[in-house]
Amino acid sequence: MHTHNHRALIGFDKNGIPTVTAKADHLDESDDKAFIRDYMNAVAEYRKTFPSKRDVMEKTPDPAVRELLLRSEQLGIDTAFDRFDKQKPQCSFGLAGICCKICNMGPCRITEKSPKGVCGADADLIVARNLLRSAAAGAAQHGMHAREIILSLKWAAEGKLDIPIMGRQKIIDTAKSFGIKTERRPLKNIARDLADVLLEDISRTVPGEYRTIKACAPSERQERWAELDILPISAYHEVFEAYHKSGCATDGDWKSIMQQFLRCGLAFTFSGVVGTSIATDGLFGVGDRVTSKVNIGALEKGYVNIAVHGHLPTLVSQIVQTGQEEKFIELAKSKGAKGIRFYGICCSGLAAMYRYGGVIPLSNAVSAELVLGTGALDLWVADVQDVFPSIMEVARCFKTTVVTTSESARLPGAERFEYDHHHSNISETKALAEKIVLRAIESFEARKGIPVYIPPYEVEAEVGFSVEYIHKRFGSMAPLAEALKSGKILGVVNMVGCSNPKTLYEKSTIDVADVLLKNNVLILTNGCASFPLMKLGYCSVDGACRAGESLREFLGDDLPPVWHVGECIDNARSSGIFAGLAKECGKNLYEMPFAFTSPEWGNEKGIDAALGFRLMGINSFHCVEAQIHGSKNVIEFLKHGTKELLGSTMTVDADPIELGNKMVADIKEKRKALGWD
Repeated sequence: MHTHNHRALIGFDKNGIPTVTAKADHLDESDDKAFIRDYMNAVAEYRKTFPSKRDVMEKTPDPAVRELLLRSEQLGIDTAFDRFDKQKPQCSFGLAGICCKICNMGPCRITEKSPKGVCGADADLIVARNLLRSAAAGAAQHGMHAREIILSLKWAAEGKLDIPIMGRQKIIDTAKSFGIKTERRPLKNIARDLADVLLEDISRTVPGEYRTIKACAPSERQERWAELDILPISAYHEVFEAYHKSGCATDGDWKSIMQQFLRCGLAFTFSGVVGTSIATDGLFGVGDRVTSKVNIGALEKGYVNIAVHGHLPTLVSQIVQTGQEEKFIELAKSKGAKGIRFYGICCSGLAAMYRYGGVIPLSNAVSAELVLGTGALDLWVADVQDVFPSIMEVARCFKTTVVTTSESARLPGAERFEYDHHHSNISETKALAEKIVLRAIESFEARKGIPVYIPPYEVEAEVGFSVEYIHKRFGSMAPLAEALKSGKILGVVNMVGCSNPKTLYEKSTIDVADVLLKNNVLILTNGCASFPLMKLGYCSVDGACRAGESLREFLGDDLPPVWHVGECIDNARSSGIFAGLAKECGKNLYEMPFAFTSPEWGNEKGIDAALGFRLMGINSFHCVEAQIHGSKNVIEFLKHGTKELLGSTMTVDADPIELGNKMVADIKEKRKALGWD
């Protein structure tokens, strides 16, 4: 992997964010000590940009969040924002990524007095190891999601899981691209073979072709990745190798560690995202554009109210369908309820809302406690990922029943309606769903008299955009590509990511979106970042008033300025739109006026999500720093050094308006290089 030795001088920008200027000089011990002093000062300044709970209560843009924060405070309920304040001041060594606790000779931290750990690891190696382990964790998390849904597709095809395969055309089209025979074959056989290929890419041990990359990645990118020797063997292998290489006294070269970081990014992207998306759309159907109610005001008293929270759609799909059956609705009514209603927290709700009618998205993961604080929910279904353990305390306050559905993700005090470790009870999926709906009706009965407070904020959002919908709406990608080339659409940005108390909750996402839309940039969104955009009207047709004149003209009177493509794994839909536009324009992805942004990212998967687009040559933009500022070399590599390797860079600015302006400037530079300005 081609790299340089750099001298990096650190300073602060106007937001207190550390900035680095790289110079090709020799580093000596005095340089290292000066750098250590500088980055410790820089981290101290960066901490000053973190908002307090009071700041959030005053400035977060959703009035429902503001009201529920106040209600939680009045009731003495801790939230993520309270706990964030109690953690201040966050550890400087942790923020800089230079605390190492990999082995039992430590923990070690890098200071002027001790520039190396016990084993001899310096700041570059420690920061690189920590970053790699985070990327490996993200690859494992989305990879397990992938394994679950691909197994569901396989077992549905084999008859072990009694769920119909809804995405016939998706399976056939994808199988053809993989070289799987489709003519004169039953759909179930094609689906089984496709699932087996996707599973092999997750778990291959003998080196071989990563077929999802071969079938789905642009050839120009595949050639580049081969030159860099970052093509993965399998998702499991690269996660294994990440923890192996980063262990004590194994790989001592930070550049080698970062090469493995890139491999994890590819495994995350093509198994954790693309493979998951193929299996989800194949089993449950692509869905279509629909209009959905959004936000807390859509909660209604008097119903058996069930919230689904997490990332796995298989059991959720059956719970929703079971709760919509007449016999269960009548049973609920016999207990005094008006009926049964479903609500979505995080991605389980997003995956369901445009496939099954009546699943109303309420909140992303960070404000889930606030939703429970309404007292309106009878049962909370927690599957996997982004389910904070703190929800149990709030649920107990309001006698809300919490059930877990996966052996991978348990909560102390929750009731368990789970697939076992070996999935030996996968054939009992419908029975599990029925038990969960019955438990919700029992909980409704037991909770009569619990006080309920629902802030009156509710809007409608257009959701379910996809490559398939664009072809249905426009006939092909050509009209969208022409609008992009002509400048009616300045550029296209994928806006995603979880939320993070290090920024003003949901305001950073909204501020960035405002800048982009005013400058005629079309926004795609999915996952947790989509919630503020839905709740505040950006995903509605009326939201077009926020767009610049030429973007408004393109949108007409029936398209919103922000196109909601789905849950977090539906980044595959956004990248599919990007790829379709690039192909229509006859350009490589890295040349196109595209960008990726996760303004408020906060978890390990967020590192990989940005890296996935970076590997495609698309620049990423963020309001939150990665924990890398203890290493001059890793800073330079991650933010600027990949320009030469991958054609992409990473920009961080704690000021979301400035970040938005930088994205617009970057898009304009891309257009200028294409001759489209």
